[in-house]
Amino acid sequence: MESSFNIQARDTLDYEIGRMFYASGLSFYLARSLYYRSAFSYAANTSNLSGYVPPSYNKLRGLLLAKEQIHVENLLEPIKNSWKHKGVTIVSDGWSDPQKRPLINFMIVTDIRPMFLKSINASDEIKDKDFIARHMRDVVMEVGPDNVVQIVPDNAVVYKVAGMLIELEFPSIYWTPCVVHTLNLALKNICAAKNTEKNSVAYDQCFWISQIADDATFIKKIIVGHSMRISMFNRFNSLKLLFVAQTRFVSTIVMLKRFKSLKKGLQEMVICDEWSSYKEDDVAKAQSVK
Repeated sequence: MESSFNIQARDTLDYEIGRMFYASGLSFYLARSLYYRSAFSYAANTSNLSGYVPPSYNKLRGLLLAKEQIHVENLLEPIKNSWKHKGVTIVSDGWSDPQKRPLINFMIVTDIRPMFLKSINASDEIKDKDFIARHMRDVVMEVGPDNVVQIVPDNAVVYKVAGMLIELEFPSIYWTPCVVHTLNLALKNICAAKNTEKNSVAYDQCFWISQIADDATFIKKIIVGHSMRISMFNRFNSLKLLFVAQTRFVSTIVMLKRFKSLKKGLQEMVICDEWSSYKEDDVAKAQSVK
């Protein structure tokens, strides 16, 4: 029976696949990929691949990558064909990749689905209004001016001026500020320190928002700054604490929502005897957290 079902061969293949993951430091989430499963299923169930050698480094980054690009472009063709019927919104935003390169992304949004168009590396460039407007113009021409309804970039001044330049050149295209960024800036301004009479009323009513965020940040730093605190936290909570990213909108709200989910575990942690008896820490801060 073992010979009939190739149990030994199946186990050997499992070990070889596992060794590939461990030796290369691959994420175990790769095992959940449909492409991962289909690739090995195809190789194992196809009998006429004797002597098959997997693609080399150069083939993966060259020929196969080029073919995959063509395949993806073919899949996107139906979306592109819908542009002239419904019109599109060009969405642009800047970010930094793991190598700290300043990138500018351009996405095309329709009522069907959003589509990533391209990313521009802005290293060695001065990101002034002319630079931004030039690349916006290139994207508009690539999509087709008649297909573009509006451009929604970041709300930075340079993007605003660049959007106005596009409006002058293409009267049928509108520059629209990002609503999420607008709300984020408004909330940040309301919760800022009361330094003018203009925002004093709003500050008096909404300063508690920044106070709650500061308290949550203080608690988080006390916990993650000490190995024993982290150990206690992990025993009482199944979820992890989230960190605020300065370049991400509403990240503070996301962090506070996580605190709400952790409320019961945090309460149980600070009332346990170990929290009060841990001596290698600032007792006053630990008591303040409690």
